Amino acid sequence: MDFYTLKRWMYLAVIVSVVLVGCWASVRPTQAEDGHGRDREHERHPVTPARDPGVRGGMPGGGGPIVGLTARELEFFADAKTEFEGAEGVADGLGPRMNLDSCVGCHSQPATGGTSPFVNPQVAFASKDGGTDRVPFFLRLNGPVQQAHFKFKPDGSRDGGVKNTATITGRTGAGGCVLALPDFDAAAATNNLVFRLPANLFGAGLIENIPDRAILANQAANSTIKKHQGIAGRANHNSVDGTISRFGWKAQNKSLLLNAGLAYAVEMGISNEMFPTEREENPACQFATIPNDVTNTEATATPGGLNGIEKFAFFMRFLAPPTPSLTTPGGVYSIGHGRDLFVKVGCALCHTPTLTTGNATVEALSNQPANLFSDLLVHKMGPGLADDIIQGQAQGDEFRSAPLWGLGQRIFFLHDGRTTDLLEAIQAHKNAGNSQFGPSEANAVIHNFNKLDERHKQDLLNFLRSL
Repeated sequence: MDFYTLKRWMYLAVIVSVVLVGCWASVRPTQAEDGHGRDREHERHPVTPARDPGVRGGMPGGGGPIVGLTARELEFFADAKTEFEGAEGVADGLGPRMNLDSCVGCHSQPATGGTSPFVNPQVAFASKDGGTDRVPFFLRLNGPVQQAHFKFKPDGSRDGGVKNTATITGRTGAGGCVLALPDFDAAAATNNLVFRLPANLFGAGLIENIPDRAILANQAANSTIKKHQGIAGRANHNSVDGTISRFGWKAQNKSLLLNAGLAYAVEMGISNEMFPTEREENPACQFATIPNDVTNTEATATPGGLNGIEKFAFFMRFLAPPTPSLTTPGGVYSIGHGRDLFVKVGCALCHTPTLTTGNATVEALSNQPANLFSDLLVHKMGPGLADDIIQGQAQGDEFRSAPLWGLGQRIFFLHDGRTTDLLEAIQAHKNAGNSQFGPSEANAVIHNFNKLDERHKQDLLNFLRSL
């Protein structure tokens, strides 16, 4: 290479070096380039604290029939939905003590079969058809539908039963019936009053058809990790046949038919073929034959001749699971990252994303994934959530891992609807033990959640509100 050629290459090298240095200087350092593991851009612009995105808008994510039903099954669903949405009156056997006059009153958010709506219908119901009941102090127009329970009887023995918030006194067709409400004020003053929120019924048929063996296999999975996180959990075996119950806040009810029979008798006071005795037998308050609701043995066709509780069970059984949103709130990336964090911090150890149904009679329910986000076990949740109600084998501090599908469109959270803030509901899972109840099994998981930075917490909240 001659001198002049070498000189040209040297000039070119200098020019390239200048360009590269200029480009390098214009690039902001990344977290890795920083050398200290810090995101300098984030330090200049602090992230807003994570918050609940709120009730997800748009079309209801549930309320329709599950995909795959036959034409005949769809006929049963439609007929049962009409029954579920219908209101009862005194002549139908309503009461004498009840909470509301229809199933849909408790289960309407975001659609029929859901949970408590924005406006509590119990408030207006107190005076419906001439009713003269005083609205109990804990029922608020913009609060949740409430099912009231007393923990103990006056003699100190266990109670736990539902105490109705309304009667038929003063209502059309109930002349001569005079009943008083339970003394809720006295119960509250002695810390003897607790509440339950109506549960979401979407996808209930899938839950009913999950085999016990699937629940137990999932319980045994990841046992080392669960033990390290302080998570135990156990099935609430029913005392009759020993199989696993899975409906209700404490997994106390075995089947949808049992759920329906209880609700008809307790929530509306309609005696039926499963619970044929009136809960209030005051002769002056009986205005219909007993049981109030029975199978029409003269009918020659179904579903018309079925009794009410069978129809309610069909409606719940054939209800589709909620449809989650892929983009709202926060966008695809945030929701996907939030789902990963849901697993990483340990939420999925109790709120199992998917269990699979067995070989069900109804083809649409057979061998199907149920993306319920629950292990269907009961867990000790500490004194902060304990209601001191014993149901089946579930003790006063034990609750079923609530299925989270449909959470995005729920208004009220936890078993008693105490908050509308998802972040508050999460934090309520963490509490230390006391002299009566041990610590919550969720303490370590909530500790993991609290260690996340605010952006990651927001992703997890966005994921939950996408469900």
